[in-house]
Amino acid sequence: MSIEQMAERMIIRSLELEATDIHVTPRKYDYLIQLRIHGILTSMNKIPPKAGERLISHLKFMASMDISERRKPQSGSFHMHVHSMPVSLRISTLPTANSKESLVIRILSQKLTFLFDHLSLFPSAASRLKSLVVLSHGMLIFTGPTGSGKTTTMYSLGEYVRHALNRNVITLEDPVERQNDAFLQVQVNEKAGITYSTGLKAILRHDPDVIIVGEIRDEETAHIAVRAAMTGHLVLSSLHTRDAKGAIYRLLEFGVKLQDLKQTLIGVSAQRLISLICPICGQSCSPFCRYTSRPKRASVYEILEGSDLNSAIEEADGKGGEFSYTKLKDLIRKGIALGYISADEYNRWIIEADRGAFLA
Repeated sequence: MSIEQMAERMIIRSLELEATDIHVTPRKYDYLIQLRIHGILTSMNKIPPKAGERLISHLKFMASMDISERRKPQSGSFHMHVHSMPVSLRISTLPTANSKESLVIRILSQKLTFLFDHLSLFPSAASRLKSLVVLSHGMLIFTGPTGSGKTTTMYSLGEYVRHALNRNVITLEDPVERQNDAFLQVQVNEKAGITYSTGLKAILRHDPDVIIVGEIRDEETAHIAVRAAMTGHLVLSSLHTRDAKGAIYRLLEFGVKLQDLKQTLIGVSAQRLISLICPICGQSCSPFCRYTSRPKRASVYEILEGSDLNSAIEEADGKGGEFSYTKLKDLIRKGIALGYISADEYNRWIIEADRGAFLA
């Protein structure tokens, strides 16, 4: 088998298993190929050192990266079609201590579209978020770790307002993960002078109804997003915080005035992707289980809106005391009680909660 065939088969197999990432990792006597399937890193096979080196060189060539440079990290991307389906592949290399390169491929399938009602484990959460995006202006923030489904949630809500309400939706992303004809999508390109802040300024002159900003990364972007929300636009964006309340503190750290938050922020949603019990296996089944086409993961949303959001803002201002609202760990316990989530998944979340890794 040629290296080209090996690379193609590896990518096709990854798509069949719904993997999001491919890892090619050098070891002492071989290269290990692993796939991240439904959030779990799963070993696939081992290949000889020379085959591993040639595979990495081939993928770097496809991504227009410097094949001769092995001492510095590199990144690139390329597109291909698998069974007539467009696929975008983002490549990253990292030099290791043994003078070999490690390579990771992020797989961004372009065909995936999701009805928002099918994403949430609990229908009530989907209804609450849909009630927020029908508003004509304001800012809705999504938080969570990398891989928790924030982009998919924002895309799905964007599709909902585009088709159900016929609104003009413009996105600003780095990179554009999925091509979607329902939106006008803008790619961040710092070399061309299109940063999040400059791109957002330009979008405001393009008559948008809804603006989806991939991530608020700095003070300038935060201020422009708030200004857009105050001038009659609905802004959806993401932050990296531990929980929903943390988004408020992060925006304050970016210099957003408390009064502006009260005027613009309509909701904050912290989300996680939870592995579901397989209805056929009766447990959290193997990533390779083919007995059901039903989703193996679903999102849970910790949502702050209305009076709860006002209480959280007052607490951040030091004027309010502790208040009670439904948190992520409460929702996970509910999923256990209803039989959607396994005890193993529950224990994993409780350990992370106790360590303060994700939950408050």
